[in-house]
Amino acid sequence: MTEKARGIHELYGDDRARADRLLWGRVTHPGSRRGFLRGSGLAAMSAAVGAAIPFAQWMPGGLIPAALAQRSDQFSIPGKDGLRVLNDRPLNAETPAHLLDDAVTPAERLFVRNNGTPPLTENIDPLYWGVEVAGESCIRPQVFTLRELQEGFDHHSLQLQLECGGNGRVEFHPPARGNQWSTGAVGCPVWTGVRLKDVLERCGVADDAVYVAYEAADRHVSGDASKQPISRGVPVRKAMEEESLIAWGMNGEPLPPLHGFPVRLVIGGWSGSVSGKWLTRILIRDRVHDGAKMGGQSYRVPCEPVAPGTEVAGEDMCIIGSMPVKSLITHPKSGDCRTYGQIAEVRGHAWAGDLEVARMVTSIDFGATWQRADLKKPVNRLAWQRWSAAVDFPQPGYYEIWARAVDARGVSQPVVLPNWNPRGYLNNACHRIAVSVA
Repeated sequence: MTEKARGIHELYGDDRARADRLLWGRVTHPGSRRGFLRGSGLAAMSAAVGAAIPFAQWMPGGLIPAALAQRSDQFSIPGKDGLRVLNDRPLNAETPAHLLDDAVTPAERLFVRNNGTPPLTENIDPLYWGVEVAGESCIRPQVFTLRELQEGFDHHSLQLQLECGGNGRVEFHPPARGNQWSTGAVGCPVWTGVRLKDVLERCGVADDAVYVAYEAADRHVSGDASKQPISRGVPVRKAMEEESLIAWGMNGEPLPPLHGFPVRLVIGGWSGSVSGKWLTRILIRDRVHDGAKMGGQSYRVPCEPVAPGTEVAGEDMCIIGSMPVKSLITHPKSGDCRTYGQIAEVRGHAWAGDLEVARMVTSIDFGATWQRADLKKPVNRLAWQRWSAAVDFPQPGYYEIWARAVDARGVSQPVVLPNWNPRGYLNNACHRIAVSVA
């Protein structure tokens, strides 16, 4: 009987310390995050990554080298060259980090997150697409066509960052249900539309209003017309922010079909699940919205930290709000080679939900020391921020570049994974890439 081959992610997912011992002979003592990697183990890891590892003594135990942690898939989507398809029913795809280097995310580089089957919109007249505003706390219910929205309200164009709540899910263990996003379920295009606040005020918001929710034209993957694939919302205060939009445009063009054509919500800084695509209805609720994927464990995390693998009851889960501080390295591409003696430019983006990022640092010695990076201000509130750093590698070998952002309240990205949760949400651990210097 032959032994089943096991991938490195599965091996480390089961028992990181055991995987270290099996692969490299590295032993991590209890209470220490550093492993002792030397001799034949160091030689084995160096051979696996293709170069000597100058800062091996600082490499945390149980860490898969970034050069071995990359994943690739063979699927493609028309107009989305280079994206990795994670699921085709419904369609979901992420963007490799190095393809997110643009300051403004182009349509062809924006991740795709669907909960149902998109509606057929090829032959419609978008100007007559209707959006109803209703709900228990709506004083004057109305239906607006897209033409009426465009002609009756001031237009606004804002660069707003969207990120799937499950971005980074692949790193959690035990594995969490859902699309196994790595780092690419994020983007920051320029959206054009009208303020949600202006439309809500035109219809009247009652004093007892609690939530603002959406319904959309996408269909449940089962084909059952009585089921909604997703219908989520946000507290009234978030809906009334200046940056919350009913949008019909992206980067100066009509919304692409995969991104909500002809009209959608864009609620920057929160999980992308609240930015409903193919918008048909806005509900002003007198309670926390109870639509599809608002209850149970959907887009919720334990109200109190739990041990990995713990079963958590629905009543002990809290709804995700503002996304946590996070950053991404978009240049160089992980796995790139650099010439010894040349300064390497490293750059990327950072964001922090409802807050600004206040500081950005990088490390090339597995977090033993950190260097300040240049951080730009956002072009408007809730846009991501560009950062860059000049990195000088002290000798040839294998390196990992780590990036860490700190928000305006002083909260930093964790170097290791944050609290485990049953659905694998809100992973904001430091992004890291592999670089060989020769």
